[in-house]
Amino acid sequence: MNPKFGPEEELVPPEAIGESPHHGYRGNHPPAGISASVPAALTIAISREAGARGSTIGTRAAQKLGWQVYNQELLEYIAHEGAFRQNVVDNLNPEATRWTEDRLQKLLREQNLSQHPSIMDLARIILALGVQGEVVIVGRGAGCILPPDSTLHVRIVAPLAARIAYMSQWLRLTEKEAAEEVRLRDSRRAEFIPTHFHRQPGDIYQYDLLLNSSLLGEDLAANLIAQAARAKSAALHQAVSPKSLEAPGVGE
Repeated sequence: MNPKFGPEEELVPPEAIGESPHHGYRGNHPPAGISASVPAALTIAISREAGARGSTIGTRAAQKLGWQVYNQELLEYIAHEGAFRQNVVDNLNPEATRWTEDRLQKLLREQNLSQHPSIMDLARIILALGVQGEVVIVGRGAGCILPPDSTLHVRIVAPLAARIAYMSQWLRLTEKEAAEEVRLRDSRRAEFIPTHFHRQPGDIYQYDLLLNSSLLGEDLAANLIAQAARAKSAALHQAVSPKSLEAPGVGE
């Protein structure tokens, strides 16, 4: 199977999507790199167990923040449509482009990124989105690609029984069929991340937030992500503010 993209991991109900942005469209955001540093703003990277409602929760969090969400389906579209792929990458200014390539080369030097061409393309797209910030990226190892300082890395989990019930409901499968679907999707994810990013998705210490969607529910989980993103964004902006970049003694 092509290592870049498998089937869409979850179905997101239409009412949770609202007015989704067009492919590759970022709305009225300013050009990347206008701040004193890059990345210009925070990105949320969501990792999730199959059937844990990570796609729906990510979409809800993006709506609360007024950010764009990129799920597996949208990333696949961008990767396969050359014009949109080039638009994402070529729209960066020189500083943002340098940062994207520097980050890519750092991952390669540290052997934290597969050199498979499709994975390299995926990484460039995610880095091009991340350098601009104010996006939610669901899956595809985004948290392994983007730097932790400018990324809120979230893991969505749920008990197996709850995940099977969700998969059965949305895919209209029997319980036995849903259980097998969850097993297969979990297995693909368990293979994808170690193979291409040399990490284990179950390592809890790589995440800023670990949320149980079965106990919290979709809206509360999305609220917690949005609150954490606002707090981490404030810390990021403080770190790159002009005052913080002044040399010691300036203005004294």
